[in-house]
Amino acid sequence: MIRDAALAIAGMWLAFILFWVFEATRAKRRAKGSALPNLIRILVLAAIALSLRVFLGSHLVRQAVGPIATSPVVAIAGAVVCALGIGIAFWARVYLGRNWGMPMSLREGHELVTSGPYAYVRHPIYSGIFLALIGTSVVEGRWWFVFLAVFFAYFVYAAVVEERTMREQFPKDYPAYVRRTKMLVPFVL
Repeated sequence: MIRDAALAIAGMWLAFILFWVFEATRAKRRAKGSALPNLIRILVLAAIALSLRVFLGSHLVRQAVGPIATSPVVAIAGAVVCALGIGIAFWARVYLGRNWGMPMSLREGHELVTSGPYAYVRHPIYSGIFLALIGTSVVEGRWWFVFLAVFFAYFVYAAVVEERTMREQFPKDYPAYVRRTKMLVPFVL
């Protein structure tokens, strides 16, 4: 059962990556001067590729370090948390529509989206991915918590930079939106 949960999680992450690549082709054009430097983009893509490679080859690591999920119930719970997180990220990505871009970038004709999952948190894609990583960590092993820490730091950094840009882009609407929503976790953070 634990192996089945790990395979299900691998399938969810693969679907996530394929969905993200497909949806990226439908986004609006990038606004001039708002993209991440190419080096940072390459590093983000390399981190995703490395994460996938490590994840798919994690069986040996799981044997050496030991999974957190030592019972089928815990493994199923981890897979459910992962699915919930990926579902939130999908929902947010679809709701954002053509306004989506690489983190910390703007699109031409960028619109402020404040409904759907964005009515609860300002960065639901980050929240969903983080939740999915928690579920993955429960099933795959303690070493995944390193990824959690790294991605959490990156998500907070990216959110702060994005919010600065959004305040400049939407000086009247964004401050009010910030006052009524949380950054990453509804009602908490």
